[in-house]
Amino acid sequence: MADVEDGHEDEVEVVVAHNERATLRVGDVFLKVDADQRRTDVEVEAMAVAPVPTPRVLWRKPPVLALAALPGTALARLGEPSTASPAAWAAAGAAVRRLHDAPLPPWPGRSVDELASALDAECAWLVANDVLPTDLVTRNRRIAEAALRPWTPVFTHGDLQCAHVFVAGDEVTGVIDWSEAGRGDALFDLAILTLGHEEHLDDVVAGYGSDVDLDLDVIRAWWSLRSLLAVRWLAEHGFDPSSPGCEVDVLRSRM
Repeated sequence: MADVEDGHEDEVEVVVAHNERATLRVGDVFLKVDADQRRTDVEVEAMAVAPVPTPRVLWRKPPVLALAALPGTALARLGEPSTASPAAWAAAGAAVRRLHDAPLPPWPGRSVDELASALDAECAWLVANDVLPTDLVTRNRRIAEAALRPWTPVFTHGDLQCAHVFVAGDEVTGVIDWSEAGRGDALFDLAILTLGHEEHLDDVVAGYGSDVDLDLDVIRAWWSLRSLLAVRWLAEHGFDPSSPGCEVDVLRSRM
């Protein structure tokens, strides 16, 4: 969801588009088009119960979901330096904590076994197709194993990229893109929020709360796991995971 701007009410902006879904902006309205209505069902239900600010649903007419724009700007974007203050990152951590303390949603998330199977498949594909060096994949695969352990499920956003958290000053004004929400590992959300912005991990943890046992090695393991799982999807959908500061650089930083 792009930043709020004045005017341009008659212009149509393609925010993101690939063969699974598309998001368009017309003035201060975002139109999300998704052929998989299960994802939209999850998004609408998650936004209705999440204890953090979310976009207002204007209307829904499958396959289109219309959402009101949020005030503020994205906390950061992968591959770009963050201009948000440490206090804004801490506020994002506090918002994530409120979500994780909320009652569990009724639908499940991905299991450890599902993630392990997906990781095996993606690593094999990356090596077999010479997409990434074998030693890079092997090293990150070994690091990622630390994330594949039992966890106490919480209400997770499931795709909490820094670009999905909007802030104004030092306050969170909303969180977007809830289609992957479900029961999951709290450290996964914290890892995705700080992916590519490791320098703000301490700020996020400070906002999240020191009374929680946060295993930073597991967060780092999720960085490797998420990046390994994302490379093929991104490449096949028109994105470049090798752009500076993005997934491939995250994997290289683990070396």
